[in-house]
Amino acid sequence: MVVSQFYFAVQLDTGYIMRDSSPTKGNRMKENLRNWGVSALPILMLSMSAYLKLTANPQLMEQVSKQLGYPPSLMTPLGILEIACVVLYAIPRTAVLGAILLTGYLGGAISTHVRVGDGFFPEAVLGVLVWLGLYLRDGRVRALIPLISASR
Repeated sequence: MVVSQFYFAVQLDTGYIMRDSSPTKGNRMKENLRNWGVSALPILMLSMSAYLKLTANPQLMEQVSKQLGYPPSLMTPLGILEIACVVLYAIPRTAVLGAILLTGYLGGAISTHVRVGDGFFPEAVLGVLVWLGLYLRDGRVRALIPLISASR
């Protein structure tokens, strides 16, 4: 039975309805936009962070280096590393490698903030968004980490 482009299979012995969608071109496009939207958040936030590091605003560099305990000379290499990881994450073929590298980068950021007594919630949320975005847009990751099992 076809209802609104979805096929429904009713399994009477367990009492639940399993919905198996047959995506149309329009549905697939909406799904891709939603999935990339989740990935766009960390891409934009980390790109802005890298931009600020690479522009080397003297006041900002002095404040950040004083607060976090890193010399201002490290900001440019950190910005280059950050933008390289973001580019790898944004390219579909290298997105898994980019997510792994961003996880390490954000782990270092969390470690730095814990060391100086700052909160680390934004970095942790960013790390979750990196993997959630990758999970939503890459079928290989969904196959590797099935959140919903096919059978009960």
